[in-house]
Amino acid sequence: MAIDEFIMYRGRTLSLSLPPFTKAVKWLVFINAGIFLLMTVLQAFAPTLRGIFDYVFALIPDRVLHGWIWQVASYAFLHAGVMHILFNMLWLWWFGGQLEMDWGVKKFLEFYFFCVIGAALSTIAVSFTGFGGISPETSTIGASGGILGVLMAFGLLYGDQQIWLFPIPFSIRAKYFVAGVAFFTLIEAVSSSGARHGQNVAYIAHLGGLLFGYVYIKFMPRKGLAYGASERYFSVRNSYYRWKRRRAARKFEVYMRKHDRTVNFDEHGNYVPPDDDKKNGGSKSGWVN
Repeated sequence: MAIDEFIMYRGRTLSLSLPPFTKAVKWLVFINAGIFLLMTVLQAFAPTLRGIFDYVFALIPDRVLHGWIWQVASYAFLHAGVMHILFNMLWLWWFGGQLEMDWGVKKFLEFYFFCVIGAALSTIAVSFTGFGGISPETSTIGASGGILGVLMAFGLLYGDQQIWLFPIPFSIRAKYFVAGVAFFTLIEAVSSSGARHGQNVAYIAHLGGLLFGYVYIKFMPRKGLAYGASERYFSVRNSYYRWKRRRAARKFEVYMRKHDRTVNFDEHGNYVPPDDDKKNGGSKSGWVN
């Protein structure tokens, strides 16, 4: 479906201005366009090399399971034709710019590749079921999985905002547009498993992108996976250090008792001075919980 959209940002009236062309979106568009240009040149002057390039970087499930794990991300930078890359990049610009403005570059890129990799894993899983005649040797290319993840996020976060459908002079709320895209993608995936065996790989990737976009928005840490993982790491690390301090305090107590002296530590491993020291203005040591 060819669309053009102009976004009504939160708290603003409907505007016909172009959406923001943000930093991460710009990087992704330029990298995809540059690789597409390279592939076009190779196709014209060195088709054998082009075929090797596709084989190495397209998503081929059997190759991934044999260690070519970079394919779960690299396939998203390859496109089959001008219209393929054009609409993928337009959708990335139209819907991704607002997400990046709200989230920042790091979280947006994390989200985008979460959807890209999620779409790849969905494709790999389905390819080994034999559904629709797909085989593990079937290759998949294109950023559509990541793009549809971005579209899902936009629909969930800005569902009541209006988008224009071009060339139809008609606007629709984002959540209804996303629901329509998801519905027709599902229909295409199911129907292509019948008469057009083997043609539904891309649709499975699309559904995977939509699914992982939903999962990220609904279940992942609000500040992103990287932030959540770092918070978890520091929490575990600090718990380990506190345990070491309590353990050292207990060992020191045992050591001092063997030398007929008594020292006390609280439950956090902080030294507790004797009562006489407290009366004289003494306090706990400088150990801090």
